[in-house]
Amino acid sequence: MIEIEEMNDKDVRATIARLGYGHLACCRNDHPYVVPIHFAFDGEFAFVYTTEGKKSEIIRVNPEVCLQAEEVVNNENWTSVMIIGDAEQLSEEADRRHALDLIVKVNPKLTPAVSIRWMDSWVRENVEVIYRITPRMMTGRRTVKRDKEKNVLVGKRRQSQLY
Repeated sequence: MIEIEEMNDKDVRATIARLGYGHLACCRNDHPYVVPIHFAFDGEFAFVYTTEGKKSEIIRVNPEVCLQAEEVVNNENWTSVMIIGDAEQLSEEADRRHALDLIVKVNPKLTPAVSIRWMDSWVRENVEVIYRITPRMMTGRRTVKRDKEKNVLVGKRRQSQLY
């Protein structure tokens, strides 16, 4: 059996800043929509680069999103973090440049957003969208390591405070 601990704010922020790839969830009319996505985190905000489509249609109606990322070594060694907050489409050039500079460090080719080409019966122009996610809650959980010989925890265990 593994034990799981709630991460402190410093560790959550460091993990989010390090990962850069996760899943973005949004919801409209009680129907969730989740997509894999690259992101950047500057210590205060998360930034997402994408193109117009279902995500942007949903976020326009309901800006509340959940950004989740994980680091999995194996079933007994993993970390999972999430940001729940509001996504705002950036329109000011200085804000967009700051966000894009951060995002390009994580995802230099901006894939798959810039590589999508619709090949069905209709053609849609790829219109780029950059979102800034303002966190209302940031949480993280990770497995707790044990010294197998002594059967004791390595480090302190924190009680979960999620929701």
